[in-house]
Amino acid sequence: MKIKDSVILVTGASSGLGLETSLVLAAHGAKLVIAARGAAALERAAASLREFTEAVAVPADVSDDAEGIVAAGIARFGRIDALVNNASELGPSPMPRLDALRWQDFERILRVNALAPLHLSQLVLPAMRARGQGVIMNISSDAGVNAYPGWGGYGASKAALEHVSRTLAAELDGSGVRVLCVDPGDMNTTMHQLAEPGVDLSALPRARDVAPAIVALLADDAAHGRFQAQELVAHAAR
Repeated sequence: MKIKDSVILVTGASSGLGLETSLVLAAHGAKLVIAARGAAALERAAASLREFTEAVAVPADVSDDAEGIVAAGIARFGRIDALVNNASELGPSPMPRLDALRWQDFERILRVNALAPLHLSQLVLPAMRARGQGVIMNISSDAGVNAYPGWGGYGASKAALEHVSRTLAAELDGSGVRVLCVDPGDMNTTMHQLAEPGVDLSALPRARDVAPAIVALLADDAAHGRFQAQELVAHAAR
């Protein structure tokens, strides 16, 4: 995929990995559609992107208004060439064990982390298939593979996202649309600080250190039609 002049939708783009990935994409000439819940922070992010490229900010919750997010991008640019499902819901902080996790909180985690990425994918896929090209990237976590006490709700949602990604990749084989599910590894981000309050994260990579590897994967035409190993970004970034 050629990044320059491509239209790329990034969710959860007001901070952290979503923002840093968007900044790298902007520097490479991509046109950006960015979405997040906080309107003020999102507009600040969009302003920083507009120093390099065209960008439209869509303040919205991915679990409630996927249609509006995609429609805003198409209204501005006419198409969406790649979707980066980066928005994630951690749940309560500190994170409770599964026997204390309210089902309402678990439902919210699943809606944001698994259902919304599929919904957004369903909305952009018809046009991608018609053009015979496109990329869907789902940001996962090793918590979707490993059982960490306290991470059960979040981990279960990422496990669901990974299987959705595998199945979608198999179903789209030969269509020209790539599906990637990538684990960026542990990072020193606000979200990780909320997940583990009081833990020193200073030795971990920052989101800006990992973002270039995310963009490299989006541009990797050699991986056409294949599901990406989940640790690939973490390995490339460290």
